Amino acid sequence: MVYQIKDKPDLDAKIAEAGGNLIVLDFSASWCGPCKMISPKLDELVTTYPDVLIVKIDVDDCEELAVEYNIKSMPTFVFLKNRETVASFSGANFEKLDETIKQHK
Repeated sequence: MVYQIKDKPDLDAKIAEAGGNLIVLDFSASWCGPCKMISPKLDELVTTYPDVLIVKIDVDDCEELAVEYNIKSMPTFVFLKNRETVASFSGANFEKLDETIKQHK
């Protein structure tokens, strides 16, 4: 199951827990149609890549994180490794999401 981030300290704790593993930040909104379409696919990816941490961040609940990561549209996926952004893209493109995880895990 994809973990829902509550606030910045919650995200910071998850990043610390992940260590050197890949982290996928899914910036989404409850009202976003494409976000709803890709959401079940994220649960599949959690099973496929158990060493990758995938978290969901609602831009309406976590506005400061949306600003910090310069989110302009939803869904936007940001990929972190060792606390550094290694990739990002916008759009509900499952194939691109899967390929980006494979490339950076």
